[in-house]
Amino acid sequence: MKKIITALLLLFMAIPVMGQSSRPAFKPGEWLKFRIHYGFLNASYATLHLTSETLGNTPVYHVVGRGKTTGFASIFFKVDDTYESYFGKEHGRPYKFVRKIDEGGYTKDIEIEFDYKEDKALLIDNKNGTKQDIAIHDEIQDLISASYYLRSNYNLDEFKIGDSIDLDMLFDDDGVFKFQLKYLGKEIIRTKFGKVECLKFRPLVQSGRVFKEKESLTLWVSNDWNKIPIRVKADLAVGSLKADLDGYNGLKNQFKIIMN
Repeated sequence: MKKIITALLLLFMAIPVMGQSSRPAFKPGEWLKFRIHYGFLNASYATLHLTSETLGNTPVYHVVGRGKTTGFASIFFKVDDTYESYFGKEHGRPYKFVRKIDEGGYTKDIEIEFDYKEDKALLIDNKNGTKQDIAIHDEIQDLISASYYLRSNYNLDEFKIGDSIDLDMLFDDDGVFKFQLKYLGKEIIRTKFGKVECLKFRPLVQSGRVFKEKESLTLWVSNDWNKIPIRVKADLAVGSLKADLDGYNGLKNQFKIIMN
């Protein structure tokens, strides 16, 4: 189950959702908090915080994503992960990605620096003291930047049920992999904030990567200008894991809630 908890933490940090390019979907100061639970067990929390910074001489957005198991759950599967992305304000391409994780004693400390002039990314493994070059292209995204790029650069009105979008991601030393998001339609779900009309998706990736198709992951995002994640569910052989939006602040647009 520890592996599934980690996958859900990653998914909430990497949720690409199709927004509408005519209006910005986010702004500096946006903060989202998610609660992940397995049955009655409150297993962990994940947060995403977006700020505005300058990397070198380039104005960028800086996102910090954190995921951590809490309480009783941490006794069995301790997870303490931090992910960061610095991506351009104009085009959304990532310039730097950071991954620092501790999952039950399994640790990683990785940085990726993107060089679009040379069409390569430098992957720095601080734990093992190694470096390697990875070939990239101008449309590449990292695990975090993908979410914000797609929230503002795709018009859902042009999509039909069953349509999907493919995205190349660079995540780790495994190199570039394909992330696919399939649109399943609209659905109203009940949340702690009230009823929310959502867009429903099925994220699919290559077998053996961060997520597996057999885990039957389903994603719901708000059907408003924000396109923020509302719920993720993973159907397992025994039971299921569910992650829900638990708190938010600094949204760019009004959060649409259906009053009872």
